[in-house]
Parts: sequence; C-alpha cells; structure tokens
Amino acid sequence: MALNGKTIFYSDEKEFTKFIKSATIHLETNYPKFYKMDNLSKLAFFAADIVLKENIIHSKENENIAIILSNKSSSLDTDRKHQISISDKENYYPSPSIFVYTLPNICMGEISIKHQLHSENTFFIFEKFNANHLYINADFLLKNKKADKVLCGWSDFDDNNYEAFLYLVSENGNIAHLPGEIERLYQNK
Repeated sequence: MALNGKTIFYSDEKEFTKFIKSATIHLETNYPKFYKMDNLSKLAFFAADIVLKENIIHSKENENIAIILSNKSSSLDTDRKHQISISDKENYYPSPSIFVYTLPNICMGEISIKHQLHSENTFFIFEKFNANHLYINADFLLKNKKADKVLCGWSDFDDNNYEAFLYLVSENGNIAHLPGEIERLYQNK
C-alpha cells in the first residue's frame, strides 16, 4: 500500500479480511462502524481515509471535497450474500445490514460521514479503469466551482479480488490532472 509513491504498509496477506484488519490497525483507521461495513465499503473507506487524513491534517479549513468513484463489480459481492439469505427457504431472514450495502454508493456515504463531506458524489460502473471519465467529471466539478477538491478513483471488490486506487485533485495540484497522467499513476500503483 502506497501514498504519494511511498510504501506506508506492506503485508504478504492476500485474504482481504486479514489484510484489512492488520492494515487498519497499523494505519490507525478509527471508525466505530468500520467492521459492520461490507468489503467494498471497507476497501473504499480505508483508501479514502488514508488520502483524506493526509489532506485534512494539512488543511486549515474544511474544504468542499466531492467524490467520484468507479469499479467494474458494483456491489456484486454483497449482492450475492444478500441473494443467498433470500434463497435459503429454511432460514429465510434477509439481513437488513447486508441489504443496506447492496448499492456501491454506500461506501461514499460512509466516507462522507467520517470526514464531514457535504458535496457532490457519484459512483460509476465500467468494464475497466476509465481515467478519461474521472478526468472529465472531476474537471467539470472544479471548473464550475461545485467542489474545491475531488476524491477520485477505482475501488473494486469481488470474491476476494480487490483493488483500490484513489487520488485527490484540485485546480492547483502538483501533478497535471490529465487522462494520460491518471492512467500512468494507476498503472504504477
């Protein structure tokens, strides 16, 4: 796991539950509802927390930060668990806590709650990482003064295959916010 090109946590553990538990302890991700979340929300929340903690610590004011996330699996991993709970005729009791997480935008809600973000947010589903789409949407929000900064990225979880790449962009950032640069950073994560 890296932040701004520097490794901040390393683990040989590939199994998500074990990995995320050790990572959250090591990086001091404190949020009481974290362990109640589904895996997609944990992954997106954890990655966002790392990026936003770094930004908010150095920020003098609570900035207007929007969120644009994407993935290819939507909330399919949690949707399957919810379907199993519905299909079990002998133990039919669909869990409300699982149902809540059958939408990919729930992870953005958890990020917004923890970091007190009150801006625009949206979650897109694509076959693969789409730097151009992130660029177009973030650029629109920044140029039209809908947000001071935009947390953008890819957070995908499906059957213990997981990947997160998030970045924070503003109009006056240190790195050019262009599709080619976003793709380069994604490929070098």
